[in-house]
Amino acid sequence: MNLLILINLTRLSVNVNKIATLRNARGGNLPNLVQVAKDCEAFGAQGITVHPRPDERHIRYADVPALKEIVTTEYNIEGNPNPKFLELVLANRPDQCTLVPDAPGILTSDKGWDTISNESFLTDVIGELKDAGIRVSIFLDAEEKYLEGAKKVGADRIEFYTGDYAKQFHENRERAIEPHRRCAKIAAELGLGVNAGHDLNLDNLSFYKEHIESLLEVSIGHALIADAIYYGLKNTIQMYLRQLS
Repeated sequence: MNLLILINLTRLSVNVNKIATLRNARGGNLPNLVQVAKDCEAFGAQGITVHPRPDERHIRYADVPALKEIVTTEYNIEGNPNPKFLELVLANRPDQCTLVPDAPGILTSDKGWDTISNESFLTDVIGELKDAGIRVSIFLDAEEKYLEGAKKVGADRIEFYTGDYAKQFHENRERAIEPHRRCAKIAAELGLGVNAGHDLNLDNLSFYKEHIESLLEVSIGHALIADAIYYGLKNTIQMYLRQLS
């Protein structure tokens, strides 16, 4: 077993959406998404994340059961809980489902849930998923007012949207991390597990990990796959694990 895994308390889940994007650009099955997911795990990744969208521009709905068959670490399916998405998740029962309030056609996730105005909806959806034995995380901005709402609707975990942190990191990293640090402490007090994702990379990941209390998991796709062009997939996964160790 890789020593980095033994000493790393924060799991690295590799989002393979960009692999699917590359495959879809030419049709066919190159690169082979299933094989890449297997390799990510063999190279040290502790989870595989997919984010199917209604237009299937990267992950296709048919990819979800194919990956379910081979993922041996943690399988995380994230997305907007519309009826088709929920049907897909319930049919494939991942280890974790991360609910993201994506608008149709949006380029990438760019905000978290308003757990106050969506309380009734989230409570129903989360209850259905948890009844099926699926751990539920909800995508959240690092704002205190939404944390108690996350607990109230029954979420097991929250995933902090880190896009704003990444944008501010090089300008003032202390200011960038502060709302996340503060909200992570509140989440711990509420008994919510803390995940994080979006625009985390080799520059800003270690600093984030050092300052966020009890960070359980990061989901990283775009930056990791971009780095793999230069460093290779195996080396890149090991580099990200070192940032978390």
